[in-house]
Amino acid sequence: MTTLVDVGSHFPGARLPIEQVGNKADLPDIKIFRRYFGLDTVHRAPGVETHRLHAEAAGSLPMLAGREHLVRYVVMARSIATGAASTEEPPEELCRLLGLPNAVAFSVTQHACAAGLLAVHLVGDLLEADGDPEALGLVLAGERVATLALEIVPRSTVLGEGTAAVLVGTGGERDRMLSYVTHTRGRFADGIPPHAVEKDFFREHQVMLAATIREAAAAAGTTLERLRLILPHNVNTVVWKQLCEDHGLDRDQIFLENVPFSGHCFGADSFINHVTVRERGLLAPGDLYLMVGVGLGATYSAAVFRH
Repeated sequence: MTTLVDVGSHFPGARLPIEQVGNKADLPDIKIFRRYFGLDTVHRAPGVETHRLHAEAAGSLPMLAGREHLVRYVVMARSIATGAASTEEPPEELCRLLGLPNAVAFSVTQHACAAGLLAVHLVGDLLEADGDPEALGLVLAGERVATLALEIVPRSTVLGEGTAAVLVGTGGERDRMLSYVTHTRGRFADGIPPHAVEKDFFREHQVMLAATIREAAAAAGTTLERLRLILPHNVNTVVWKQLCEDHGLDRDQIFLENVPFSGHCFGADSFINHVTVRERGLLAPGDLYLMVGVGLGATYSAAVFRH
């Protein structure tokens, strides 16, 4: 069964107020993101390649040290498919940086910011098929803000460059994946729609998000009430508060404390939140928790784990 052997995160460079990012992107209503969406700062490290940001996150994994030879798969979970020049090989370069001589390295895309959970699920399946209980996989999520178009998702969030590294195995009782559910609504393949249909998009978005969360809980043989925490994507606070009001979720279960500090770090958010709640002792052995992410396109994914 797929397990999270270790989870680490990294925030590069300086913390920038979102107004500075908004000025760069020529966004006149950036203050709305602070007052309404609950955003404050994001981290940026201009000029640093994504695979080097990933290497820093992987370097924070104490369970990786001394076990590099056991890593069979290194997977970059990418929100943006075109993340490097055609002459570059970021997954292979990451393996060289980390000293992973036996790893097969590749990227997964098409789920946008839900790709992190996809990669964990995929690596778990690959490791189980291999049949070696000691073998490991390494999933990397988050990426750099490479263009002005990636600075901000209109009427939604500000992007940050925090990254996460997830060491995946198939043995042990710690952080076992009990379910994984994903749905894609292809009619929204173009991303956030224009103002004329935005309300319809947001309404359907909330319905699909709530349904995916409930389905993942049911697939794990549990209920929302038995979940200790929900570790969300850090797009903004409004989405989650409104979801609780409209669809009966418990606001106290949803961990939103990183939203002001980190902004939305592509597919790394839930794992970044995992690191924070673990460090604060908010999960006890045996607690059930749920990770959830949404990718523009639109893909909704959720997974339940037992700590």
